[in-house]
Amino acid sequence: MSGIFKSVQEKGIWQSPVLVSFSGKYKDLEPYLSPEGLRLYFASNRPLIKSEDETKDFDIWYVTRKNINDSWSEPINIGANINTEYNEFYPAIASSKNIYFTSDRPSTKGKDDIFFSAWTQQGYTETKSLSTAINTEGYEFNSYIAPDESFMIFTGYARKNGLGSGDLYISYKTSIGSWTTAKNMGATVNSNQMDYCPFVDWVSKSMYYTSRRSSLQGTIKLTTEVFLKSINSYSNGLSRIYKKDISNLLNDLKEE
Repeated sequence: MSGIFKSVQEKGIWQSPVLVSFSGKYKDLEPYLSPEGLRLYFASNRPLIKSEDETKDFDIWYVTRKNINDSWSEPINIGANINTEYNEFYPAIASSKNIYFTSDRPSTKGKDDIFFSAWTQQGYTETKSLSTAINTEGYEFNSYIAPDESFMIFTGYARKNGLGSGDLYISYKTSIGSWTTAKNMGATVNSNQMDYCPFVDWVSKSMYYTSRRSSLQGTIKLTTEVFLKSINSYSNGLSRIYKKDISNLLNDLKEE
């Protein structure tokens, strides 16, 4: 089981996380807060009908609130224009309400692809896999989209220019609406393990992301004390959240 938790920062200190009101029964994961903060999108295997208990494939859902201090609504399935009988994961929403997400449906270019659907007054348009500037024959997933859609950060798995099993890549949107060939974000961001689930906080100009990096030394005999200290360290190979200052990084990568 996986659930969605909330942690509040008070005087610069993160408080103990608590489960949000709409989560805790099914596999809910990969929350993404819309730019204005009034919708929270997430992936879930919950049934379409609340009275049923049988789980299904992963769909994209969302909850809403009238203001940032209000309670969240009951979960709403985003609908058939986005969701299919296959899995949809990791929704990313721009200010325009355009949506980017991961799916393993048969129309991918390989394994998992990042898909796009535009928001119109009639609802979401037909989804399409992004170009080969983003997607390959392998796995692409966990995209973050800038609010103005000027760039995208995502994970590419086991690429030839990768540093580990999965690295964060960045692609910029051109003046004609196409995407530049994705660049590896480099060793100041990525490790030799899986790096994924990016999100940018524009107030602090920081990127938060998950990493399975490890500082453990597998070829050195350890004492009991050092062994316990190592496995209980932050960088112990388990999924942890990391923070990276990107004040200059985004422009530096664009100019390379």
